[in-house]
Amino acid sequence: MRQLSEADRDALRIAQDPQFARWVEQIAATGGCAHPVHLSGSTTTRDATTGEILHHYDTRNEPGERLSVRCRNRRATVCAPCSRLHAGDTFHLVRAGLLGGKNVPSTVRDRPRLFVTLTAPSFGPVHRSSERCRPRREATDCEHGRPLGCGSVHDPDETIVGQPLCADCYDYTAHALWHAHAGKLWDRFALGVRRHLASAAGLAQSRFSEHARLSFARVAEYQKRAAVHVHAVVRLDGPAGPDDEPPAWATAERLTNAVHASARRVVVRTPHSPAIGERDLRWGIQLDARPLDVHGHSPDDDAVAAYVAKYVTKGASETGAGVDHRLKTWGDIDAAPVTDHVRALMRICWRLGALPEYELLHLRAWAHTLGYRGHILTKSRAYSTTYAALRANRAAHLGHDTLLGAVTDAHWRYVGSGHTAGAALLAAGVAEDLAQLREVVREARSALLGEADR
Repeated sequence: MRQLSEADRDALRIAQDPQFARWVEQIAATGGCAHPVHLSGSTTTRDATTGEILHHYDTRNEPGERLSVRCRNRRATVCAPCSRLHAGDTFHLVRAGLLGGKNVPSTVRDRPRLFVTLTAPSFGPVHRSSERCRPRREATDCEHGRPLGCGSVHDPDETIVGQPLCADCYDYTAHALWHAHAGKLWDRFALGVRRHLASAAGLAQSRFSEHARLSFARVAEYQKRAAVHVHAVVRLDGPAGPDDEPPAWATAERLTNAVHASARRVVVRTPHSPAIGERDLRWGIQLDARPLDVHGHSPDDDAVAAYVAKYVTKGASETGAGVDHRLKTWGDIDAAPVTDHVRALMRICWRLGALPEYELLHLRAWAHTLGYRGHILTKSRAYSTTYAALRANRAAHLGHDTLLGAVTDAHWRYVGSGHTAGAALLAAGVAEDLAQLREVVREARSALLGEADR
């Protein structure tokens, strides 16, 4: 036993526990969650009329007198099982807004719909992965004595891709401030789209909501240069939302024109700073707006939903654009496992965060995400269903829904989170077994569908 690691000894201790079978059931119920939340308490369900107890549950009979529930973290680097579940929910949330389902009518697939990509502007030249990085006819240097061009051919996985040609020329201040205002840029962009649509239809801009509604779901993705760009599904509905048909003037062409016009004109001015003045922040010149139709001439709806879901599960550390935990001190920046480029962005966020004029941006609190403080996925209220509704449907499918005509009295308190070293090993094994089972089921279903097609 002494030759075993601490984790192995702890795993043996858990396996020898008389309640080990129930412990495995709990871990399997969480999908092998890597960082579960532990609760203590009880739930009593009574008949609302007679007061008869229909069901009672108490954690006093559970291993450790506690119940483990999922952490629900979306990041694959933090908890792969919960990340997979979150990605599945995101897929269905986005797909419902494209094809219907989950209380969204199927007629939404015939509405004007776009898959839009908005990028950040240039803050300075960076290395690119292409035939030749940045070829120049003449070898010239910047004012800091570094080459302004690069004739190399970089592999996409090389660490140099996305790094500035000259860190001293790169505008790190604008990069950090752009991230901090990206949410406001999107809000003004969406408002601009509505205004352009109203003008094109001959309506007063203030009365657009009486004739149509702009619905969307957007996800933020970090590029190689550590700058966020936005993918969004944009849809035009009638004023009442998905259940209401849009007016005849609401076409995909007009929606496309409004997206391009708004993206070009939107500007957000930063608060004045005695140190750096004011900055005008805009979207980048690279813009893509692809119509989504039902005739096979555009990206597949399921593919778009899967594309969005994939990026929701990525954390800052996985994309190489930050870390997944907040930085508490300047020393944490030095210790972060990131590139010099990303570290420079963290440092500028920390410095700017000390200026009173940027206090409301909370740049130090968001230095780990390089100043970006928006949610990874954001949707308009009427786009489709919600995460809460999807979780409730899943609970009902598993038989965990509330009984009709019953009242529930619940008393719960938080008692901890995470696994011991041995429990983490066993939970990882449970998660792997469940993943393999899902793969077997998927292959079996594919085989059955293949036979049916024959």
